[in-house]
Amino acid sequence: MQEETARSAIDTFISAFNASDDSSVTALLCQALTSDVVFWGPLGRSEGIGAVERFVLDIRRHPAGTGTMVRCSAVDMPDEWARYQWVFTTPGGGPRLAGTDVVHLRRSLIDQVIVFAGEIEPFAS
Repeated sequence: MQEETARSAIDTFISAFNASDDSSVTALLCQALTSDVVFWGPLGRSEGIGAVERFVLDIRRHPAGTGTMVRCSAVDMPDEWARYQWVFTTPGGGPRLAGTDVVHLRRSLIDQVIVFAGEIEPFAS
């Protein structure tokens, strides 16, 4: 049951990237995130739904065009932490970015997001 709750919050968070219009982004984020969410993104640490909204809107305005964000793995959830992989693809074979997010859940909502964008380099032996 706990994994299903996490999956639901994660999928709602991801759906904000794919919303039909910018005005729907905030409502989707409010369904998935706590108001005091801590977001560790590519540009550092930020707090609150407004900060996450700015990040999502920036991604939605990608120079290559409006892309699509999808969860491309199962949700792995040991206790209150969960991780999943995602991929962001821009139209017409444009840039593609993949990564892994780690999220913490509190009362069925995500209160921390750590974004790992890009591939991890193989270990050089």
